[in-house]
Amino acid sequence: MRLLIIGAPGAGKGTQASSIAEHYGVPAISTGDIFRANIKGGTELGKKVKAIMDAGDLVPDEVTDEIVVDRLDQDDAINGFLLDGYPRNLHQVEALDSYLTANGQRLDAVISLEVDPELLIGRLLKRAEIEGRSDDNEETIGNRMAVYTSQTAPLIDHYAQAGLLVPVDGVGGIAEVRTRIIDALDARS
Repeated sequence: MRLLIIGAPGAGKGTQASSIAEHYGVPAISTGDIFRANIKGGTELGKKVKAIMDAGDLVPDEVTDEIVVDRLDQDDAINGFLLDGYPRNLHQVEALDSYLTANGQRLDAVISLEVDPELLIGRLLKRAEIEGRSDDNEETIGNRMAVYTSQTAPLIDHYAQAGLLVPVDGVGGIAEVRTRIIDALDARS
């Protein structure tokens, strides 16, 4: 399976990605996790990315595209993957489509986690408290929501028109949402 999981910040993508990927026997690839690992490691990329993320902005497409392609070229992703946090805009969709076409691959489905924006803000503030994430404060959250609405939300229309979109209600317990996702994906097979 070659899957994407998309949704607004706080929709539960990261929470669901690893168990969905495990269910289908593919790696969960999170651009956010890759960036945070570089930040924690104090790499040059990490320093650059931290300043961008702390401002609530997105890492430039060229940097993100390069990191994703490098990760997709690793052996464990040859037979499938679940991308979390990528693509975030139509430029990245084109970059991913080009990569997949060049490698004789295609996406199987795009999971869209749907959650009311008011619930998302509460989730993100709670996550900031629990995980101590500097990119989860009210100002940054507002900026990330605006960026999502302007840049990422159009992907939903794109993937719906391509017949790949699998909308899933992202409200409820973790296991309940996971079951909804797996049931919706299995119904497509």
